[in-house]
Amino acid sequence: MSEKADLLLTNAIVLTMDAEMNQYEPGAVALQGKTILAAGPEAELKKIYPDAREFDCGGKLLMPGLVNAHTHVPMTLLRGLADDLRLDVWLLGYMMPVEREFVSPDFVRLGTLLGCAEFIRSGVTAFADMYYFEEDVAKATVEAGLRGVLGQTVLKFPSPDAPSYEDSLEAAREFIVGWKHHDLIVPAVSPHAPYTCTAEILQACAALAAEHNVPLHTHISETSFEVENMRRDNSMPVIPYIKKQNLFDAKLLLAHCVHVDAGEINTMRNHRAGVAHNPSSNMKLASGMAPVTRMLAEGLNVGIGTDGPSSNNDLDMFEEIRLAAFMAKTRENDPTALPAKQALLMATRMGAQAMHIGHLTGSLEPGKRADLILVDLNSLHNSPRFRRDPDGIYAQIVYAGKSTDVTDVMVNGRWLMQDRELKTINLPALLADAESYARRIDHFLLEREQSVLAKLIAIGGATEGESYEVQAKVQISDPEVIVQALERPELEIVYRRHYHEFDTYFIFNDPAQGSVRHREDEFINASGEVEYVRARLTHVGPTREEEFPSKVLLSRSRFLAPATQSLRFLREYFTPDSELFIEKDRRRWLVRYKQEEFYVNIDTVRKPQLGHYLEVKSRTWSRTDAQEKAALIAELIKLLGANPDKTVTQDYTEIVTSTLEG
Repeated sequence: MSEKADLLLTNAIVLTMDAEMNQYEPGAVALQGKTILAAGPEAELKKIYPDAREFDCGGKLLMPGLVNAHTHVPMTLLRGLADDLRLDVWLLGYMMPVEREFVSPDFVRLGTLLGCAEFIRSGVTAFADMYYFEEDVAKATVEAGLRGVLGQTVLKFPSPDAPSYEDSLEAAREFIVGWKHHDLIVPAVSPHAPYTCTAEILQACAALAAEHNVPLHTHISETSFEVENMRRDNSMPVIPYIKKQNLFDAKLLLAHCVHVDAGEINTMRNHRAGVAHNPSSNMKLASGMAPVTRMLAEGLNVGIGTDGPSSNNDLDMFEEIRLAAFMAKTRENDPTALPAKQALLMATRMGAQAMHIGHLTGSLEPGKRADLILVDLNSLHNSPRFRRDPDGIYAQIVYAGKSTDVTDVMVNGRWLMQDRELKTINLPALLADAESYARRIDHFLLEREQSVLAKLIAIGGATEGESYEVQAKVQISDPEVIVQALERPELEIVYRRHYHEFDTYFIFNDPAQGSVRHREDEFINASGEVEYVRARLTHVGPTREEEFPSKVLLSRSRFLAPATQSLRFLREYFTPDSELFIEKDRRRWLVRYKQEEFYVNIDTVRKPQLGHYLEVKSRTWSRTDAQEKAALIAELIKLLGANPDKTVTQDYTEIVTSTLEG
């Protein structure tokens, strides 16, 4: 006795996308509530389920809903925010600063609902997400009626929903525990990437995912720069590194995998990791072309993702499927690579398997959830239709079909769209709210772009508030005279250092912007060897505040930030009007003179060759203190044996500029 069907979808071209890739025309699909009972020839299923209520599909294509294997769906609110940039500039210079300022539960809910509306209209029934406030993503996803594998993001630095990685890890745990048995949501943990997480974070995330048997979703080997850094810093490729951190103990979903070799592909296959291929994003950000055909040949489950709508800039899976096929053909220089049938499989059953939900969705098979779509092939761009090759239908969908051909969408047995009308989402209200956010974000960025300092703070946070310093510089002929004078009894040496400094100055035509200096310090030990290297950024405000007697300057000091980005990134981010490079050998003493502390630097400027300088400086916080220290600096210069008449009021950048101009 067969189970009783509630609904029989008839008069359809049925693509099951099952293991046999069965097709039925005319075909039908029988449903009982949220579950598929059968898919087969229409006449046969009508006999088996004579009492089922029929839904006439009007001769349309009936197939599984598309599966988006990687996205950041709330970022629909950041669509078009910053384009035509390198990945690191886009991410660190624009996305993350805006996210720190604006991302909230309200932001996430609105962005998710907008993204879900776009998903439904383009035939997506399940997606894998990675973002902040993931519980709010889950609530909005359920409200829209879609299926999601949703990962709570974990990073090594503060994020919009967590001041520390411990907080984000705890949020991930709470999210997993609270949503683990939901009918539509599969909770996951998402350490962002190896380059934004420490080894400790990766290990903790892997342990959490393994403990609860949930997916772990992360970015892997997206750019060659990332891979090069991994080899340089850890002496191994990315996949062996994450294996060392126990990530393969979890059910992995690895986004991108653009730059992986044969050995890494074998490791991923052996541990049953899923891969999310993101063609549009990889092309737009010039990340490269993933070796998809090699992965498929080795037996990996490779799905297709849109990535976030701020790096794509849409959530159109029809476009992604088409591009996936084209990209593979281009990469392999072979028109037979990744045929349409395989590409569509990646966006349905195989994508679901990559997301570790293949037992629930991805094909029209008995026991799976009723996640399905109707596609109208009776349009101009789909005409005519040839029937001699059974695989022609796949080519028609992949190469000619468009997301606008989707007319009806069902998830878990519930209609989310019928006759192109959304049933669960009030789109006009969402669009109005999105415009309000756009105006606020525009204002924030316009204000920031007017200030070099604001841009510095945005990418890493200034580590020190604004202060002032008094300083004077004297050209000297023999540094050893100063070194000997530093042993005078009037001076107490607190400590001494030796550096080799490489300074790149970003200069702006507007003097009010000051300048940004990227400094790489090599610390030289007593044996003359480089002990370690430090890099940092310094924003220097307008140079002069006041000049005291003996040419001692009061100047604005500095906002410091860690220089974790490359010089190439900084050039593209700050867009200076010009640059200046200075290399010098610096011997530094911190001395105490008349109960005040001063830095005494003996600098040998090597590039360009400017000779030797004595520099004496001290930080100050009040005008009275500055005047007193200025007088003491004048005394120190004389005490150290330098000629006060050779004191210069210029900074090194000014000295170099005047020398070059002269």
